[in-house]
Amino acid sequence: MENISKHISTSLIVTTYNWPQALALSLRSAFAQTLPPGEIIVADDGSAGDTRQLVDSLRPLCPVPLVHVWHEDRGFRLSAIRNKAIARAAGDYIIQTDGDIILSPHFVSDHVELAEPGFFVCGSRVKLPREATERLMGRGEARLRLWQLPPAYMANALRSRLLRRFMATRYARKVDHLRGCNMAFWKADAVKVNGYNEDLTQWGHEDGEFAYRLHFAGVRKKALKMGGVAYHLWHSEASKANEQRHFDELARVIEGRLTWCANGIDKYL
Repeated sequence: MENISKHISTSLIVTTYNWPQALALSLRSAFAQTLPPGEIIVADDGSAGDTRQLVDSLRPLCPVPLVHVWHEDRGFRLSAIRNKAIARAAGDYIIQTDGDIILSPHFVSDHVELAEPGFFVCGSRVKLPREATERLMGRGEARLRLWQLPPAYMANALRSRLLRRFMATRYARKVDHLRGCNMAFWKADAVKVNGYNEDLTQWGHEDGEFAYRLHFAGVRKKALKMGGVAYHLWHSEASKANEQRHFDELARVIEGRLTWCANGIDKYL
């Protein structure tokens, strides 16, 4: 794994929709990585023009190519914009996060450390309280320190290389125990299962459905604990009114041990 990690080409994909203030913090944290990705792709699910302007204004500050992939706003199409970004990616290894996430400086290096053929990797998040989020947004800061967090939030912010490697194949064994805002996989594996299912157009579980198809295609899961720290900015919860449609599709994938979705990434390749 050590030798493999030295030669990985990576693409960091950051999804966003109409919250440029949060995206600015997220991108600044991505610029400050101890191990920069090969490129950063903003996967924009139809934001207004101020998001494009933000990306353009930050591009001179980015140490690697900063790409903006956008499509028209026609409702929640997270799966589609992720597929378009993955198809556009130049890297062999995709590291995926969201535009309301502030990355720890070692986020990319910790993911690359666990990268291994035949595996995808899922990390966790530190949910920031409203007060901490408002303080960060007000100051325009993109870095948190452990002692600035409430005690209840500290556990997911700890980092240990020894424990990280020990827990990689022992923690969170359930396939869809994951967060799409902290996930990594080989581009070739995503293409093998036809990427994200674009028939899933409501909030939630599109990442779990994708993970199960990877699993049934023979790609095993690793958990990234004690590393890859991701701080989730507070915001109001998305509606879960139509969540059952996604549960039904997930159940169909599990029951049939499906590896392929019909409406996926292949149309962009």
